[in-house]
Amino acid sequence: MSRKQRVIEEARRILGTFETAADAIGAVARAAAPEFDGLESLTAPMPGPRGGGGLSELPSMGGGAPDQQRDVLAGLEAMKKIEKPGDISDADLSDQDQQGLEAIILLAGRPAILIQEGDFLEPPKLWADLKQSREQIKSAISRVGRVEVSNNPNFEWLGTGWLAGKDVILTNRHVAIEFSQNKNDGTWTFRAPMGASVNLHAELNSEEPLTFKVTAIIGIHDTHDLAALRVEQVSGPNRLPDPLPVARQAPATLKGRKVYVVGYPAWDGRRNDPEPMKRIFADIYNVKRLQPGEISGDAVPAFEIFHDCSTLGGNSGSPVIDLETHQVIGLHFGGRFLEKNHAVPLWTLMNDDLIKRAAINFN
Repeated sequence: MSRKQRVIEEARRILGTFETAADAIGAVARAAAPEFDGLESLTAPMPGPRGGGGLSELPSMGGGAPDQQRDVLAGLEAMKKIEKPGDISDADLSDQDQQGLEAIILLAGRPAILIQEGDFLEPPKLWADLKQSREQIKSAISRVGRVEVSNNPNFEWLGTGWLAGKDVILTNRHVAIEFSQNKNDGTWTFRAPMGASVNLHAELNSEEPLTFKVTAIIGIHDTHDLAALRVEQVSGPNRLPDPLPVARQAPATLKGRKVYVVGYPAWDGRRNDPEPMKRIFADIYNVKRLQPGEISGDAVPAFEIFHDCSTLGGNSGSPVIDLETHQVIGLHFGGRFLEKNHAVPLWTLMNDDLIKRAAINFN
């Protein structure tokens, strides 16, 4: 399937109709500029392919770039082309249409919401139900940190980790392996002279880190992209919060289930198109974000599940959290925008030797 066809499918699935897309984008615009009141003009025809009409005064939404406004305008026009069922060929959708639909999907349908002072900023209208769970989501946010490394010649930080046990952080194998080495007896230790820590803050404009030292490498999984790290329980006047609850069984319905990821998306131009990244992340990377989406399926159920949250490379190790129960159901380990993201289904590992040694907080 071509990228344009994937964009069409995702726009139909996530946004549905022109009216839904217009309403959602209007809400995003109002959040950026409360004085904006242009929703009625969203249904007005555009005089040209690059904008104009009632939406020419659409405020910037996150990036402030004129290209973003142009793309949103084009995307709304493209929604009119695709909202009716039926086949649409690549030739029916211009490159500008595609870019516009991607911009709307990202801004309104699969946002990456900035976090400040432990709370998330205003979500798009399509994700207004996040506000109903604000306290539970804030609780999850406080238990997710950035995995930072010392004395590494290439990196200052490596990915995301989260409290999954009393003093245990789960992250990805490909994160932990950067500062770890396997001893002859099969156990793991630090690769000298490196060390690691977990910073539970690292938010936009945050000046005070909340850092807990990694004291041991409990283990790195042979099969799954998963690692368990021991962290100190006290750092200065601060103690670790209680761990996140991890689901001990699969949700009754998996595909289509609403979830959210918390993590630290980083610039990831090697695997993702730079333009969509700029549209959603506004060139703000390496700080904590809330990224909602849905479970989009599974492969071998005991090995991985798929989700469509807007993640980037620094999200490696993020928890995938069920929006209904606020239990962790997966450990994110990779993906590509508009294709699929991958996560380890943690309920399948309750009897795994490493997970049992780490005493993960299954509920």
